[in-house]
Amino acid sequence: MLKMQGCRVSSKILLLLITSLLSICSYAGEKKIYAWKDKNGVLVFSDTPHIGAKEIKLTSQDLTMPATNTDILNNQTKAQPVAFSIGIASPEHHQTIRENTGSVYVSTRITPRFENDFTIQLFLDGKAYGAASDTSTFALRDVERGEHTLQVKLYNKQSQVIATSPLSVFFMHRKGLSLGN
Repeated sequence: MLKMQGCRVSSKILLLLITSLLSICSYAGEKKIYAWKDKNGVLVFSDTPHIGAKEIKLTSQDLTMPATNTDILNNQTKAQPVAFSIGIASPEHHQTIRENTGSVYVSTRITPRFENDFTIQLFLDGKAYGAASDTSTFALRDVERGEHTLQVKLYNKQSQVIATSPLSVFFMHRKGLSLGN
């Protein structure tokens, strides 16, 4: 028995440990890599030899990769609520519309992207115009001459207002009736 710094180690165990360690190191050093082109011309790498293969010499045996910080994967942050905005794209603010039938086409702009189950309500002169819908364009009919205000509100699937546009003013010009006597 060998005595090493207060520990008794059997010489057979010590010999077995040294032999195992040397065989592992020599096995790792004997790994060879072979390269060849297959019938389609694709370069193939393998650790088993192949007819026509050339042995590739590795210049470094240090094949360890540095540790990567994975703490970011463990953080479970709550999703931040998305701040939506809505606005009137057309007609432009203070635009004059010349349309004898009184038709006005209103288009809206929503950011970020419009989601399923959202609805938009159009207000003409402070009053809801039709029911809230899932479309971002509206057609107003028979709008009277004069100054008018538009506003749109965006509702989520719980029918809560999540965005409101600023007021937009437009002017409707319609051909008047000429009463000649």
